[in-house]
Amino acid sequence: MLQSILSGTPRNQALAKTLDARMARQRVIASNIANVNTPGFQRKEVAFEDALATAIDKSRLRGARTNGAHLPIGRSAMNDVRHHVITPVDNTMPSGVNNVDIDHEMAQLAENQIGFMHALRFMRTAYERIDSAVKLQAMR
Repeated sequence: MLQSILSGTPRNQALAKTLDARMARQRVIASNIANVNTPGFQRKEVAFEDALATAIDKSRLRGARTNGAHLPIGRSAMNDVRHHVITPVDNTMPSGVNNVDIDHEMAQLAENQIGFMHALRFMRTAYERIDSAVKLQAMR
């Protein structure tokens, strides 16, 4: 029961998925930076925010799946939200070697770090509230 309380709320599920996506993005950006001088390397990105926005959009209806073979329609359930590593179509070569722009990647790295710390702070606040409630209940 405690596990369902800690991770079962949509907010906590969204935060956990966000942290997973941010960690994956950190690895992808690090790989892009490491390959800045690799001839022909194609930079990668992590797609996640659109899937999360679709899942939390209450104005979209969610279709019921009565069979696992049915295609999902409408907004997806939070459990179905995943991040994906993609290779964007970008034929420009700012470095002359590949399509990795080191300034862009470093800016993305900083932005991702800030987003990760922000999500972590929200997650910590949620757990602190649960901890306070447990301690208050124990004092009674």
